Amino acid sequence: MKILVTGANGQLGAELVHLSEEGFTIQGYGRDMLDITSLAQCRQVLARFQPDAVIHCAAYTAVDKAESEPDEAFRVNAAGTRNLAIASREIGAKLCYISTDYVFDGTSVIPYNEIDNTNPRTVYGKSKLAGEQAVTSLHDRYFIVRTSWVYGKYGNNFVKTMLKLGSEKDLLKVVHDQIGSPTYTLDLAHFLLELVRTECYGIYHASNTGICSWFDFAAAIFEESGSAIKLEPCTTEDFPRPAPRPAYSVMDHSSIRVNGLTDLRPWREALIHFLKDDQ
Repeated sequence: MKILVTGANGQLGAELVHLSEEGFTIQGYGRDMLDITSLAQCRQVLARFQPDAVIHCAAYTAVDKAESEPDEAFRVNAAGTRNLAIASREIGAKLCYISTDYVFDGTSVIPYNEIDNTNPRTVYGKSKLAGEQAVTSLHDRYFIVRTSWVYGKYGNNFVKTMLKLGSEKDLLKVVHDQIGSPTYTLDLAHFLLELVRTECYGIYHASNTGICSWFDFAAAIFEESGSAIKLEPCTTEDFPRPAPRPAYSVMDHSSIRVNGLTDLRPWREALIHFLKDDQ
């Protein structure tokens, strides 16, 4: 099966490109090889490679910056996704669009189901939802995969930041009132390849299983890496940001269960694997 991956230099895209899984030929395209905001270029690249499926990881992900650059966020996340939906449908390729927990408002107290109403509160979340809407209106063989708190071997992320700060400081404050589920790119990448083999189209929630706060996550990172840094919990209000963070972004994986697919392993188990194998 031939897979074209957009955003090949990002965290998830790079993970997919470096996977060697039997039965797959995976070709990654970074921004230098494919400008998704150009419909002509999307058509040209897809027509040349002729993939069976496109896994669309490219995105504008600067959550805070998006608040002051809404046009750019929508140009990449909405218009760019529209272009890929058009180009992939024209050549008969499945489309898998990577979305986010930010399409929800974070006010729930129970895990968000795939069919729950979306209500993004940030420009980033609104632009990613606009991408989802482009996919559902322009393609008929699609997977939308919402994920959260992503980290892995490639690119910058929370785990790497914590490890760096842990080696530089004696005390660290981390928010304890934002609850969610970390997602290890290696596990997500394996799930995506399993998913695109199927015809089980629709919306999916995929993260490592289990729930924690950012504070819990940081504590686990330091515990598993053997760091002696002192951690203190703090509130979201202590660290004001231009874009509001969801207080609760836990997602229910009902589509994975209903379609008999393999759920991702518990988040702490995934973290241990990352710290052992990827550092």
